[in-house]
Amino acid sequence: MSKPLLLGLVGPTASGKTALSMQLARRHDMEIVCMDSMQVYRGMDIGTAKPTLEEQRRLPHHMLDVADPREPYSVAEYREAAAQAIDGILKRGCLPVLVGGTGLYLRALSLPLSLGGTSRQDEVREKYEAVLQRDGKEALHALLANRDPETALRLHPNDTRRVIRALEVWEVTGVPFSRQQMPRVEDGPYDLRLFAMDLPRGELYQRIEERVDLMLKDGLIDEVESLLRHGVPPDAQAMQGLGYKELVPVLRGETPLEDAVVLLKQRTRNYAKRQLTWFNKDKRIRWLKDAKDLRWEEP
Repeated sequence: MSKPLLLGLVGPTASGKTALSMQLARRHDMEIVCMDSMQVYRGMDIGTAKPTLEEQRRLPHHMLDVADPREPYSVAEYREAAAQAIDGILKRGCLPVLVGGTGLYLRALSLPLSLGGTSRQDEVREKYEAVLQRDGKEALHALLANRDPETALRLHPNDTRRVIRALEVWEVTGVPFSRQQMPRVEDGPYDLRLFAMDLPRGELYQRIEERVDLMLKDGLIDEVESLLRHGVPPDAQAMQGLGYKELVPVLRGETPLEDAVVLLKQRTRNYAKRQLTWFNKDKRIRWLKDAKDLRWEEP
């Protein structure tokens, strides 16, 4: 039985993914599943380069504005909601197109939904969380060392979340985490065809600089101020995104705007480098010199 076909438009920030999706929409009956860890938050539009209202009217978009910026939002939550959106698109007879640069989201959607060898078991997890609270992280780690020495050597006692997960897998399956059959992208639920624009590094950096300038012109400072005014803590997960964490000190009077802009542009360039490193390792991606080269074979 063939897997459902999905397209993915990926790559670093400011590389033209949204524009490419709009071009593609002229030729195909498709819907967008946004794959951006900042665009999930409500009220964060300018700094995340969220598709405009006009773009959203032209083409259905999913996974935008699904999270409260005052609360953390996990990769697991994204995977579950995005998978539901994809199922709905397929049932409507449309082509789902993933658009975004968050590599962790892509990996989560590429792998089997039973990520990690076994599903979460709350009762078992709560038991080991109680051990942590009662006896401390060293005792918890010692339990793992007794049951799965190989994994215990790899995990630091401070990494209590993964220690608990390894103990949970051991108890539920009877097989140490170190001997679990780890999922592969080949075993994932979709036939993913991935594309990215192959821009010269200098052009990419110029686009990043221009995007930052345009965001500031469009009111990014007011957007950050509004989020703070509506109770989003400066240390919230959402406020650690580029363009937000740099401007909070400006609004507090701690940093000159000029210095914050220089820092924001530098951090965005560095982020694009990390994205390129991540995506260059993914051999499924076809890098395009021209948007007109985007072609794929139907399954």
